[in-house]
Amino acid sequence: GLVWVVSFVWDPPKHFLSVYFFSKLFFTSTMRECISIHLGQAGIQVGNACWELYCLEHGIQPDGSMPSDKTIGVEDDAFNTFFSETGAGKHVPRAVFLDLEPTVVDEVRTGTYRQLFHPEQLISGKEDAANNYARGHYTIGKEIVDLCLDRIRKLADNCTGLQGFLCFNAVGGGTGSGLGALLLERLSVDYGKKSKLAFTVYPSPQVSTAVVEPYNSVLSTHSLLEHTDVAVMLDNEALYDICRRNLDIERPTYTNLNRLLGQVISSLTASLRFDGALNVDITEFQTNLVPYPRIHFVLSSFAPVISAEKAYHEQLSVAEISNAVFEPAAMMAKCDPRHGKYMACCLMYRGDVVPKDVNASVATIKTKRTIQFVDW
Repeated sequence: GLVWVVSFVWDPPKHFLSVYFFSKLFFTSTMRECISIHLGQAGIQVGNACWELYCLEHGIQPDGSMPSDKTIGVEDDAFNTFFSETGAGKHVPRAVFLDLEPTVVDEVRTGTYRQLFHPEQLISGKEDAANNYARGHYTIGKEIVDLCLDRIRKLADNCTGLQGFLCFNAVGGGTGSGLGALLLERLSVDYGKKSKLAFTVYPSPQVSTAVVEPYNSVLSTHSLLEHTDVAVMLDNEALYDICRRNLDIERPTYTNLNRLLGQVISSLTASLRFDGALNVDITEFQTNLVPYPRIHFVLSSFAPVISAEKAYHEQLSVAEISNAVFEPAAMMAKCDPRHGKYMACCLMYRGDVVPKDVNASVATIKTKRTIQFVDW
């Protein structure tokens, strides 16, 4: 409203302008925090890879210290959307790790980054959901969900302007599907207006770990439809293929897959964690990509995926990576987009990229007509 006042007074008194500038500063300084929730084995191990990468990108040590941070104890940096800062200058992830059995969470408790996380953020039960959605949702999961929501509430209370939640899980197992669904439902009740962005590993056509994966994923999809705003589809088979084809790894491990996923998720959240001209809010993913509320399952792709050895010797143009990102081989789920049409598309560039090159490559893609869009 203050901006409007200034623009309509021909000869504005000085205090009007000062109020406007003050309000501008005030609005830009409010933080927009995101809380990450990592569920089940897949969610936790992807989370491990993500937080390791975030720390490397921001220069945060495994014990949470940050030598380059000059304003100790002051949360005014862009990375404070993902990390809270203690008075002693230690950076703590705004994240919760939750599993129904202890082995995977214990790996975090004893791993390289054990000093990074607050012990209360690592929650584990005593027996797992045994790949059973009902155990994760109704019996075992029900016993632990209140504890988890309590920890999330503590994290939320520590935020000045909570933006929303990032949920990481796989829907093939019991915990990720059952407890994941339960938690999303409860988050909708407690934080109705906040955005929820899900990174969901779906069962693959050829690669399977349990015979009941289809049941778990179908049951879990119901809550993803109702209780998330954007769900990013991922699957292991597509990730295996990318590791084999682009990174020359003959037998990819889960660590390889998770680190690849970490790069994708880091790129999606880079605009939230770094100062930039385009500071994307979580809600902007929804605004740009979701045509109807229930049609919010998005396909992600990433280019270029090249090994560290090749990266130093290859020069890739903006046009090349723009074309590569539409290739079926770059998709993070086994889905050939050439068989359908795009309803919406969001290209996010990272690094030394100028708008001129982006506009030129997008114009070229449009003229080729190889990428079909829905005729709205």
